[in-house]
Parts: sequence; structure tokens; C-alpha cells
Amino acid sequence: MHLRHLTLADFRSYESAEVPLAPGITTFVGRNGQGKTNLVEAAYYLATLGSHRVAQDAPLVRAGAEQAIVRAAVMRAEREQRLELEINPGRANRGRLGKAPLGRPRELLGAVRTVMFAPEDLALVKADPAGRRRFLDELLVARQPRWAGARGDYDKILKQRNALLKSARGAPNRAAVLESLPVWDTHLAQVGANLIYARLRLMQDLQPYLATAYEEVSGGASDARTTYRSSLHGDLAQTIACGEVPQVEEIESAMHESFARQQAAEVDRGLTLVGPHRDDLELRLGALPAKGYASHGESWSFALGLKLAAFTLLRHDLDTDPVLILDDVFAELDAGRRERLAEMIGDAEQVLITAAVGADVPAQLTGATFEVVKGAVHPR
Repeated sequence: MHLRHLTLADFRSYESAEVPLAPGITTFVGRNGQGKTNLVEAAYYLATLGSHRVAQDAPLVRAGAEQAIVRAAVMRAEREQRLELEINPGRANRGRLGKAPLGRPRELLGAVRTVMFAPEDLALVKADPAGRRRFLDELLVARQPRWAGARGDYDKILKQRNALLKSARGAPNRAAVLESLPVWDTHLAQVGANLIYARLRLMQDLQPYLATAYEEVSGGASDARTTYRSSLHGDLAQTIACGEVPQVEEIESAMHESFARQQAAEVDRGLTLVGPHRDDLELRLGALPAKGYASHGESWSFALGLKLAAFTLLRHDLDTDPVLILDDVFAELDAGRRERLAEMIGDAEQVLITAAVGADVPAQLTGATFEVVKGAVHPR
């Protein structure tokens, strides 16, 4: 699978852009602020319906325009498929597969898959749990697009449950307001238990690839591993932390027990304190957590190892390579890590690279090169 062509209209800094692509290595070279990252961001957005830089759609639309459009021609098993996504801030986005309009943009998920590594991914190691949860959930969706629906359902139920808790917090008839809480508990536990179970299974499958990727990119043996820290109460949380995967029914029952134990605290805070939205993916190097203990180089190796592990997992699962995107990565790595990374990705079907200076990209990663200057893309 690879992208054959990428078209942008009013996306970020581009009024329009037409970029022919091919298998192998493609490098976009340009000084900072010229628009090279916008190109790969568009490809990533088309594959995931999300940006690696912003949480909202509005910044994706060129100033003065009402909407942005991203189109791509995707080759898979010698067959071409055309994708289109219309980005409408404040309104529903619209997707098209071939000539057919889609009922929901998420029906595009799976048509093209990408794995991106960017400087922002250092936050996987150094920042709060939200980014690590997002990493797991985005990989779940890349592996099986149906999880996008489950994740959306969970967020909707969570929002409704939180609204009920907030209304009960200041209500004189608190007991009456909370009469419907068991209904929301049931809905949230059902969807949440399935999501936790899927994350745990994913982590089991990802771990061997992570250990290998970390050692290869760091150039030395190290015990890189992950631990799932659950917000559940009781023994099941410890069972999960030890790497075991309970049945969905056990997780659902534990969620109900935790809701009961936390009800007073949840009402006082107006927030749901139990569930996959409160969990964390703890990254460890041997006995120590990477956050706060790993050196700068170790942190880069861990973040890069996670993304390379995701790439390898998808390669084995799907029997085809996802498009690998490396956004301004080589400038952040020392010479050793650059060369080792280049060796690891040399056989990928398609790699899109951005770099401020072409010399930052290892010489063995040869292929098409485009120069990006003030939003214009020129082949070299």
C-alpha cells in the first residue's frame, strides 16, 4: 500500500498543492515555516482523522477559507482507490471514497494507514497520560477501524454521565437526580470494559516488537516494557499491572464495583473517576519508569521504539506496510541513532520524510526529493 498522489486545497498554508508520490523514500526539504510538515500532516489526517499538532480542525483551514480539502490516490495490490476528506470547522466533515459520498468520515478509516513519528512524540515519554492513551487508541483503530465507533460511543456516554454527576453536585434533591446513574454506569461499564480489554490485548501483541525496536534504535540491550495502570479498585488492577488480561466480564464487574466505591467522590467533583479515560500506559526501562528517570537519548529511543513497534505490528497484522512518516526527526537524533533508524526502515514500502536540511537524512535513504519554499512544492 502506498500513496500515489496527494492533493491539498486550502489546507494550512496551501491554497493548492499537487504532489506525485511513489513507493520508497520521499523527502521534503525546506526551512522551518515553509510548509513541509503541512504536507505530511495532511496525509496523516486523511488516515486517522486527527492531527499530530492540533486538537481542533480550525487551524487546518487556510486563513480566509471556509473549508479545506485533502485528496489522495492510494495504490493497494495494484488497484487504485481515491479518497477525499472535506474539513469544515464548526460543521460536520464529509468524506468520499471513490465517487461515493460517505455517511460519516470515519468510514474512510482503514483505506490508508500511516504511522507517524514527530518531535511531538517525545511527549509519549515525558508528558501526561492523555498522549499515551491516545497512542493506544489510535493504534487500535489503525489495526481494526471499528474501534473508532466504540471510542466515540464511550466519549458520548462519559459526557452524559459527567453531566449527571455535575447536576447532582449542587442539587438539593441529590438522591432523586442520581436515580438514573445506574443506567449510565451500565452503559459506560459495557463499552469501557471492551475498550480496556482491547488495549490490554494490544499491549501483549506490541511488547515483543517494542523490546526489539528499542534495542535496535538505541544500539544497546535494555529492558523496555510497558505496564497498564488501571483506575479500577481492588485486586484486578494489580492483576492487569502484572500483564494479565482478564475477561471482559471481569473488567465490567470491577468497573461497577469501582463506581460504587467512588460515587461520593465523583459527585463531589462532578467527574467520572473510573474507566479507560483515567488509565495510563506506564513506560519502564527495567525497574524504573522512563518518565523522570530516562535520559534525553533514552526518551527519544523509547518514543521512537513505540512508533516502530506499531509499524511492525501493523505490517504483520495487515500483510502490508502502513505509510511511515518521519517529520523533522533526523535533526533531533544523534548520528548513531540516525544510522540505525535508516537501517530499520530501508525496506518499508513507502516512507515520507521532512527535513530542514537534506544532509540530516542518512545517505542510504535515497529516493525522490522535493523542495518546499513558501508553500510551493518543487521536485529536485
